Amino acid sequence: MKRILSEILFLACAATLSAQTFDVDIKPNKSTKPFYYSVDVPDGNYKVTVTLGSKKRAAATVVRAESRRLFIDETVTKKNKPVTVSFVVNKHSAKINDKESVRLKPDEKGSLNWDDKLTLEFTGSAPAVEYIHIEPDTTATTVWLCGNSTVVDQPKEPYTSWGQMVPVWFNDSIAIGNIAESGLTAGSFLAQNRLDKILSMMKKGDYVICEFGHNDQKEKGPGAGAWYNFSYNLKKYIDLVRAKGGTIVFVTPTQRRFFDKTKTKILETHGDYPDAMRAVAKREHVPVIELHDMTRTFFETLGYENSKKALVHYPMGTFPYQTKALADNTHFNPYGAYEVAKMVVMGMKQLGLPIVKDLRPIWKDYDPAKPDDFNTYKWYQSDLIDTRKPDGN
Repeated sequence: MKRILSEILFLACAATLSAQTFDVDIKPNKSTKPFYYSVDVPDGNYKVTVTLGSKKRAAATVVRAESRRLFIDETVTKKNKPVTVSFVVNKHSAKINDKESVRLKPDEKGSLNWDDKLTLEFTGSAPAVEYIHIEPDTTATTVWLCGNSTVVDQPKEPYTSWGQMVPVWFNDSIAIGNIAESGLTAGSFLAQNRLDKILSMMKKGDYVICEFGHNDQKEKGPGAGAWYNFSYNLKKYIDLVRAKGGTIVFVTPTQRRFFDKTKTKILETHGDYPDAMRAVAKREHVPVIELHDMTRTFFETLGYENSKKALVHYPMGTFPYQTKALADNTHFNPYGAYEVAKMVVMGMKQLGLPIVKDLRPIWKDYDPAKPDDFNTYKWYQSDLIDTRKPDGN
């Protein structure tokens, strides 16, 4: 997929740069190919209003932003009957202040999630866009995400995480700020100044949602373990977020696809870490989304073979330059991430979090024992592909 930036897009940006508000009328385009639109903006939340459709033809358009972050599922429009939608995108760079920055991993540097631009991706079976308006937003509640490879906005196909699917169900009163990264623990997230980045941008009333446990259990050395270092670090998150007037929510880690000998039940692979998170949460009165339990139900409902359809299991040659089969029992593909994101949102509803009032009308309550059919799930693949396994497994 190539980034297409027409002359009119460039001129519109240049003309309104000082105001940090961007209005773009798209030239009529007969092409039905996906395209990107990027604009330089400071860190912050931005309300994006787009008119989808075409005066010339029928269209079917999906809107994503930054690193494959889903905002608008495929929207079908008839000729000369456009639809206008809006959403809020959180844009962040690594810079915290003049002296501090997030310690990005090499693969993150220059990625769409951490550069100086806000990037929109328009895809679908026949995408068409007539108008784009971007303006700073200071009123939306931001839901900040902390975590590892099961949470991060995975930048390239086929790996996908629940954090980049959550935005599609919220209206323009909610922004999702995803600061997660593959391979991280609760401790390394802190050490890389990622929580500091959140604290530098968050405002009173924002939420911070933390899912850890996958990689924490691999830590060695003095103090390592669920009941000391892990629990101690979780307490740091609680204290620092609450000191800034935020609400913290814990998410127990997603299950791994690890069946017993009967191939019917998922075996526990996370040791004491889910229980340690629950214990800290109970002591500190932190709400918990039980993703650990929901993903177990999900995998067991799909069954031994069909559960592969939710993960990065693909035969050799499925993707360009893929020289061996992919059989990853930890990391989700788009279908799996979409389903797990529904579990997280359902967990918010079960906890009665006030932000659920801002769910879009498209939301329907979800039961992991009755998952969506993977045969009918539709995802328009980006040309950004990397079959290397993310850090952490």
